[in-house]
Amino acid sequence: MTNSGNMGHTTLNLYNIFLAVAQTGSISSASKRLFISQPAVSKAIKQLEDELGTTLFFRSSKGVSLTEDGELLYSHIQSAFNEINAGELLLRSRKELGVGRIRFGASNTLCKYILLPRLQKYVRKNPHISISINCQSSLHTRALIDSRDIDIGLIATPDSQRGLKLYSAGSIHDTFVASPGYIKNLLLRENTNMHNLFQGANLMLLTRDNVTRTYVDSYLNDMLLSQTTLMEIGSMDLLIEFAKTGLGIGCVIREFVKNELESGALMEVTPPDIDIKKREVSYCVNSSLPLSDAAMDFLDNYIL
Repeated sequence: MTNSGNMGHTTLNLYNIFLAVAQTGSISSASKRLFISQPAVSKAIKQLEDELGTTLFFRSSKGVSLTEDGELLYSHIQSAFNEINAGELLLRSRKELGVGRIRFGASNTLCKYILLPRLQKYVRKNPHISISINCQSSLHTRALIDSRDIDIGLIATPDSQRGLKLYSAGSIHDTFVASPGYIKNLLLRENTNMHNLFQGANLMLLTRDNVTRTYVDSYLNDMLLSQTTLMEIGSMDLLIEFAKTGLGIGCVIREFVKNELESGALMEVTPPDIDIKKREVSYCVNSSLPLSDAAMDFLDNYIL
């Protein structure tokens, strides 16, 4: 008797022949449907009966008909083949429609300013792709990549790239900005000049649990910080809005305030003695995790 847990191609082929004979009621008709010889059909049915230890068909001059055991087997085999056909149809349909899923991870800031503009283009051309986004810190995003809980993570390119495959998302530049009105009033109030602008300024930075803050801190000296009043803000969006409102000098990412700089709502005021190096941002995937066609399409065509 066949072990169902080890059913291979041969047994599946026997069941396919069994179905054809049962549905046509004739060895000759089944052979024509399957494009194989009548002896081959008869041999297959005999082999299946021997393996199952029962008689599946009554033979007569008019053809064949199912025995009670044959009827029982037919009901199950027909359902199984119907499920197989339905599965194949579903796969073909998904392929034709471009159905799939991508799980992203990114910080709120990188998600808004880098990921979402690319996703807008991607979703417009791939409307049947299911998208989920886990907005967490970059450190948490890296952990989700390692645990395979997301397909693609957008983070500042990490020093340790072990276990990762990286796709460049370009560079970002940290800079200090303020509203022209705030700078004008600061110069008057402190009776100073642009070179000593930070003396007496209200300096706005992201909180210390943020990767950007950690990076920028490495460039700030104690003298500069001692001359300012420090405000810590929980999100880049709020920091930008506070700077536009005139609450102080904010450390932001230049690419994310491009419109404000062009319109004059904000101006760059980075001290000349602070040379903050650019940072690379990457879409990262777990190097041991096979990616779906949908994820590969995004990485190949929509990341920059």
